Amino acid sequence: MARIQEAATAAARQQFDRPTGRDFRVLTYLWRFVRPYKLQVAGAMVALVIAAGTLLAIGTGLRGLVDEGFAAGDTGRLDRAVLGLFGVVVVLALASYGRYYLVTWIGERVIADVRKTVYGHVIRLSPAYYETTRTGEVLSRLTSDTTVLQTVVGTSVSIALRNTLLFAGGLIMLLITSPKLTGLVLLVTPLVVFPILLFGRRVRRLSRDSQDRIADVGAYVDESLNAIRTVQAFTHEDLDRARFTGRVEEAFTTAVARIRARAWLTALVILLVFGAVSAVLWIGGRDVLNGRISGGELASFVFYAVVVAGAFGAIGEVIGDLQRASGATERLIELLRTEPEIAAPAQPVALPEPPVGAVRFESVAFRYPARPDAPALEGFDLAVEPGETVALVGPSGAGKSTVFQLLLRFYDPQAGRILFDGVDLREADPQALRQRIGLVPQDAVIFSADAWENIRYGRPGASDDEVREAAEAAGCTEFLDALPQGFATFLGERGVRLSGGQRQRLAIARAILRDPAVLLLDEATSALDSESERMVQGALDRLSRGRSTLVIAHRLATVQRAHRIVVLDRGGVVASGTHESLMAEPEGLYRRLATLQFDQADRFAGNHLSPALPLSTAGA
Repeated sequence: MARIQEAATAAARQQFDRPTGRDFRVLTYLWRFVRPYKLQVAGAMVALVIAAGTLLAIGTGLRGLVDEGFAAGDTGRLDRAVLGLFGVVVVLALASYGRYYLVTWIGERVIADVRKTVYGHVIRLSPAYYETTRTGEVLSRLTSDTTVLQTVVGTSVSIALRNTLLFAGGLIMLLITSPKLTGLVLLVTPLVVFPILLFGRRVRRLSRDSQDRIADVGAYVDESLNAIRTVQAFTHEDLDRARFTGRVEEAFTTAVARIRARAWLTALVILLVFGAVSAVLWIGGRDVLNGRISGGELASFVFYAVVVAGAFGAIGEVIGDLQRASGATERLIELLRTEPEIAAPAQPVALPEPPVGAVRFESVAFRYPARPDAPALEGFDLAVEPGETVALVGPSGAGKSTVFQLLLRFYDPQAGRILFDGVDLREADPQALRQRIGLVPQDAVIFSADAWENIRYGRPGASDDEVREAAEAAGCTEFLDALPQGFATFLGERGVRLSGGQRQRLAIARAILRDPAVLLLDEATSALDSESERMVQGALDRLSRGRSTLVIAHRLATVQRAHRIVVLDRGGVVASGTHESLMAEPEGLYRRLATLQFDQADRFAGNHLSPALPLSTAGA
C-alpha cells in the first residue's frame, strides 16, 4: 500500500512539475480565441498606451514642479504645476482601471472559451483514447494548463506590453533629459537586473515546488476521504494521519524555503535599486551644483531611471511566465489535435424510421488498443432478430462485454462488419445509433445530482410524470419517496446515499425512460437481492417485450427467459440454442457451467442460503 501511494505521489509530482516551452510562437495559437473580442482588445491597447504615456508624463510634471514651483519661488506657478501633475495622475488612474478591467476580462473570457473547447473535444474522444491516456493528465491540461494561460492572457501579456512601452519611452526621455546620466544608467542597469533575474529563477522554482507539495496534500485528502469507509474499516486512521502530517510538513518546509528566498530577493532588490539610484543622485547632484542640469531635470531623470529599471526587471519576470504558457499551450494543442477514432462519416447513412432493432455481427475480429496481442473477438457471428432476447454466457474473457462495446460503437472492429437495421455502423452517425440503444451496466453510474436528473439522463426532455412512471416500473418509487426531499434529494457523489441494489434500479429506470429499440443488460440484476430481483425482472420483462434485448447472463432465471442462449469462449461462438437444448449436450460448455451452478445451488439450498449464483465469472 505504501509503495502504491508513493508511486501515485511521484506520478502526481511528475504531472504538475511541467517543463517550460521556449518557442513563444506557439502562443499565437491563442489568437483564435482572442479574435472574437477584438473590440475589447483594442480598448485595452488604447488604455495601455494612455496609462504608459501618462506615467511617463509624470516625470515631466515633476521637472515643472521643481523648476517652476520650488526653484522660482512663485506660488502661482507651484499651484499650476501641482494641478497639472494631479491631472496627469487622474488620467493615469482612469487608464489603469480601463486597462486592468479589459485585460482581466479578456483573460477570463478567453480561458472560459478554451476550457469549453477542450472539454467539448475530450468528451468526444473514444474510449480507446482513455485506454492509453491517464484521465488525470487530461484533467490537468483542462485545469492546470488553462490556469497558466489565464495568468498570461489576463496579466502577463499586459505587463509585458506595458513595460516594453515604459522601457522604450523611459529610455527616450532619459536621453532627452541627460545623455551623460543615461549612459551611466545603461551601464548600471544590467548589473542591477542580472542578479535579480538569477535569484528570481530560484524563487519561481521554489514556488512551483511549493505548489506541487500542496497538490500532494490535496490529492492525499481526496483519496482518503473518497475511501473513508475502507479507511475506517481497516482502522487505518492513525497511519493515514501520520502520512498526511508528513506531506503537510513537506509542504511547510518547501514554503519556508520559498519565503526565505523571496525575502532575500526583496532585500537584494532594495539594496541594488536604491544603491543605483543613490549613485545617480550623487553624480546628478554634482551636475546640479555645477549648473550643468537643473534640479527639476535631476528629479525627472531619477524618476525615469526607476521606471526603466523596473520595466526591465518586470519583462524578465514575464519571460518565465511566457515560457510556462508556451509549454501549456503546446499540451493543449496536442490534446485538441487528437482526432476521435470514432466519428460520423461526412455523409452518414440514415437509420430506418421507425427503428426495428435488428442486429447482425458478420465475421467480426477485434483487439483492444491496450491489448493488441490478445484477440477479444475472432470470427464472431451473431444475428439478433427484432424483438428477440438473446443471452450471452461464457467464462471471463470470452468476449461478452466486447459485443456490447462494439454494438455501441465505442470501437470499430479490425475485420468484419456490424449491422444495425441493415446499416453498417461505420456508415451511420454514432449519436443516431446510440439514441436507439438502452444500456444497463453491471456497475450502475449515478451522478452527483438528484433522482430526477439521474433518471432523466436517459431522455433529457422527459416530463416529471414520465420520469416517475419509469421509476415505478423499475421499483424505485418506494425508496425514492422515502428520502428527505423525495425525488429531489441529492444522492451524493456516485450515489453514496443509495444501496447497490437501489443504484441498479435507478439505472434500470433510466433505460426504461429511454424506450430504446435495442436493450443491453450487462448483468443488470447482479447487485439485487431476491425480492428486488423479482420486481426488477418483471419490469425488464415488460421493457424487453417487443424490442431486441441482449443480456450478459449472470443468473439462471435470466438465461431461462431468453429466446436464445449464445455461448462464447475465447472470442467466438461455441454453441447456441435454448436452455434445454444446450443442457442436452453432454460435453457442452454451457452444461458444464450450469451444472456447476446447480451443484452449488443444491449445497446452498441445503444450508438455507440463496441459490442465485452466477453462470459466468465477472468480466469479459
